[in-house]
Amino acid sequence: MRLSGTRRVPVAVLAAVASCGLFLSTAYAQPTPAPPPVESGVEPGDPVPDNRPGEAFADPKIAELQRTASTVQRELGGLAQQIHVAEEELRRASDTLAAARVERERADAVVAGRQKEVDSYAAAMLNSVGGSPSDLRVLLAARNPRDFLDGAGFVDRIRSVLSGQLAGSVQRQRTASSAEGTARDAEAAAIGRKADLDKRTGDATNRAAAVSSELRGKLAEVNSAVIASQKSQQERNEKTAANWRAYVERLRANGIVPPPMIAMRDAARLPAGLVSLPGMAGPQPGAALATIAGGEQTLVLPAEIIKAVSTAMDTLGKPYVPGQGGGGPTAYSCDGLVRAVYEGAGIGLPGATGEQMAVLTPVPIGDAQPGDVVFLGPARYGVQGVGIVLDPRTMLTADARVAGVVVTDIPAGDAVLGMARPALAARPPAPVPQRTDDGPRWRCGGAVLPPRANGDVPRAWGGYPNGLIPMAALCGIGSAHALRCDAAQAYMALSQAFGGVFGRQLCITDSYRTFESQVRLYGQKPSLAAVPGTSNHGWGLAVDLCGGVQSFGTAEYGWLARNAPAFGWANPGWARPGQGREEPWHWEFMGG
Repeated sequence: MRLSGTRRVPVAVLAAVASCGLFLSTAYAQPTPAPPPVESGVEPGDPVPDNRPGEAFADPKIAELQRTASTVQRELGGLAQQIHVAEEELRRASDTLAAARVERERADAVVAGRQKEVDSYAAAMLNSVGGSPSDLRVLLAARNPRDFLDGAGFVDRIRSVLSGQLAGSVQRQRTASSAEGTARDAEAAAIGRKADLDKRTGDATNRAAAVSSELRGKLAEVNSAVIASQKSQQERNEKTAANWRAYVERLRANGIVPPPMIAMRDAARLPAGLVSLPGMAGPQPGAALATIAGGEQTLVLPAEIIKAVSTAMDTLGKPYVPGQGGGGPTAYSCDGLVRAVYEGAGIGLPGATGEQMAVLTPVPIGDAQPGDVVFLGPARYGVQGVGIVLDPRTMLTADARVAGVVVTDIPAGDAVLGMARPALAARPPAPVPQRTDDGPRWRCGGAVLPPRANGDVPRAWGGYPNGLIPMAALCGIGSAHALRCDAAQAYMALSQAFGGVFGRQLCITDSYRTFESQVRLYGQKPSLAAVPGTSNHGWGLAVDLCGGVQSFGTAEYGWLARNAPAFGWANPGWARPGQGREEPWHWEFMGG
């Protein structure tokens, strides 16, 4: 779907632009958000470590930030698991103590009851025989030997009954008291262990805060560097696009009408006015030369290729997305971009990089012309990237590391797996390099962390660590909130649809969460909040909502549960009722 109003902006102007209402329509009243909840924000279990290598990040300084953050993250992660275990032990010890206390109180009541029965029994006997029942009293009261024997047996039975009942009750009382004491000692030990872990966690959280403070300055430097890099990239994009438009205009001005690609596939039978383009193995099919004013020769490409490259130039600056939805028109993956622009020109292509390389007709690297495509590796990563060739050293691609569609250098060495020419007829699918590396999977120039579980999507993206993504690499959604650009666009569309039903847009309390804010939340409640550097908020792929959505059973929550998946958003399974960690306010972008 096409959504408007989301732009890539520097952090310095993000809030100002948002306040002008450019990110969200003001047609609906905006509810006042509540403070963000202290939450986990991530599925229970050990977090997937960000083990991407340094070259996967946008800058060496950013890779250094990740290493620093990971040190604290590992310590806190271990402590968080220990705290969870300690809290479970304390809960069980407290439950055991409570049960033991109940059993001891019941035993006390039984002993008291038995004692009362004994007292009543003894009083009755005193009244009936004129004193305490004994063998002497029985002898004196007996009229004959038979009475004496019966009376003596009766006295023994009384003694036995009284002794047995009271002794059993007292033993039960002693056993219950002992169990209560053992449970009390166990609870005290568990409290001690928990207190020790709390202290260690407090110390680690303080260290995390210190690291966060240190990172704040470094991140500000990196953010400034990213903004400067984006400005330089924008200038390069604009210059390249201008050069391309000048080339197309030069053809038009000289009366050259690019022929269809089918007419240029035989280099020996080219349309009138065109001559073959020399190649490494002879004349090249799918491209030609024409002579213009002054006797200069200029390159002539098929009409479909010129249209595809022109369309690609229009995508420069659009955001990068790593997976589904990468075919535009608002955001692209590298293979989604290639497929979109060539299909728009009438050249059908498969969707994935490896499939594209398998069917496109290869050309020697030295023969590459504008509009050809370059496939990227190295081979041990498989066919992980693709770009559109602009000249022997330059390509246009959706680059994961800089999170956008850019003009960039074609890498050197074994990173180039091959070149292909979409203007030529497709070939039967041929074998292509397959991934053999057991490290992180690479895609479009960036390393991708694995999903946490079935049904989840990979979280790490771009050349930045969790919570250390410069605001310049995100897209605003209003009220100083920001997300990854494709998530932001989908959120805005979802909010508009929600507003059409409820007369107000979605109420949001939290979105992208910096490493610093993750440290702060962790310090408030380490047993619940995500370990800093692991929250899905830190990837710009999660929001916390309010305005009714924060409670199960409301009309707002029910509407979102039914409709949000159509926009790529969901309340994840682990956060739903009955899963042990209910967070109705927490919604994640699954569309990427």
